Amino acid sequence: MRRLFVSNMVSLDGFFEGAHKELDWHTADEEFFGYAKEMLRSVDTILFGRKTYQLMAAYWPSAAEDEIADKMNNLPKIVFSRTLKKVGWKNSRLISGEASAEISRLKQQPGRDMVILGSASLAAPLLQQGLIDEYRVIVSPVLIGSGNPLFPRITQRLKLTLKQTKVLGSGTVILYYQKG
Repeated sequence: MRRLFVSNMVSLDGFFEGAHKELDWHTADEEFFGYAKEMLRSVDTILFGRKTYQLMAAYWPSAAEDEIADKMNNLPKIVFSRTLKKVGWKNSRLISGEASAEISRLKQQPGRDMVILGSASLAAPLLQQGLIDEYRVIVSPVLIGSGNPLFPRITQRLKLTLKQTKVLGSGTVILYYQKG
C-alpha cells in the first residue's frame, strides 16, 4: 500500500503563510534544498489544493533548471479543486470530487509514496480521516505574528508520534510525525 505524507513549512508561532499570504520568511538554503531533493526522489505523485497548485504552476515551469525543478515539472500532479475547470501545468490532473475517496483509491494502487506540498486546507481533513501516514513539519526559526495556521479546522484531538528530527544549520528543524 502506498503512503501519503505532507511536507509543510511553518513559522515557530504556527503559521504556514503570513496574514497577506506572504512567504518571504521561508528559510530556503542548500541544506533545505537537500531535504527537498531527497523528498522528491522518494515520491511518484504530488498532490495539491487549488491555491498551492496555482502558486506552484506560476513558478516552476519557468524556474531555473535543476533537480528540484525537473521533479516539480515532470512528476505526476493531482489537483483537488471544486472551482478550477482545467489545469495546464505539465503532468497535472484535476479532481473535482471528494478528495478522501480519490486518495483512498490512490493509496491502494502500486507505487511509491505520495506527498502533499503546502495545501493545508486539503491536508487537515485528510489528517482527521486517517489518510495521512506522515506529517513533516518544517519549523522555520521566525515568529511572524499572524497568518494562516498550519492546521486549520482540526476538530478532534489527534495523537501523533515523533519519529525523527533533523536540525539544519539555519536553525530550521524538520519534524517527522506519524499517526498514533
